[in-house]
Amino acid sequence: MWLIILAIVGVVALYVFATYNKFVTIKTRLKASIQEIGNQLKRQAELIPNLTASLKGYMKHEKAIFDELTKARKAAMGAVSSGDAQKMLAAGGRLQAAFAPIRAVFESTPELKASEPTTKLMDELRDTADKVMYSRRTLIDLTADYNVMTVRMPSNFIAMLFGFKQEPGLGTPEKGEHLEVSASERKTPKVNL
Repeated sequence: MWLIILAIVGVVALYVFATYNKFVTIKTRLKASIQEIGNQLKRQAELIPNLTASLKGYMKHEKAIFDELTKARKAAMGAVSSGDAQKMLAAGGRLQAAFAPIRAVFESTPELKASEPTTKLMDELRDTADKVMYSRRTLIDLTADYNVMTVRMPSNFIAMLFGFKQEPGLGTPEKGEHLEVSASERKTPKVNL
């Protein structure tokens, strides 16, 4: 008889310890998932403006080359239409000068176009958005598992016994030891080329 009671108490004690440890584990993983969201928001806040600035510089350089080439071509066409040899020589020199940066770029890089940096920026934007979304999804799933345990029988008795309360779910905290992300880092950066 005592053996049966001792076995039941042992099973209950094991269940209490296992359930308590599961609550603690999920709560710790909840904090870690909040940290990961902060980590991804920081990455987004640091990476995207730098990539955007880099792309703007590249596009500005490319645009300047093509603007100068267009002006030189128009001057050459005007000189040819005028029939003035001096104007044609000047226009030819201007056209040759406009081709110099293009030749330099072609020698170091066979293509002159902003599509590769633009594609890289778009890939980084998509990758960052996916990582933030995945981190949020993890937090949502962990919160749901935790909250189910706080209301489901018999784990709800362990929750009441040790003071485990439902978690609010996805809500980016404004402050706390587990989060050191500023308000500006939580904003989605605007890409303006």
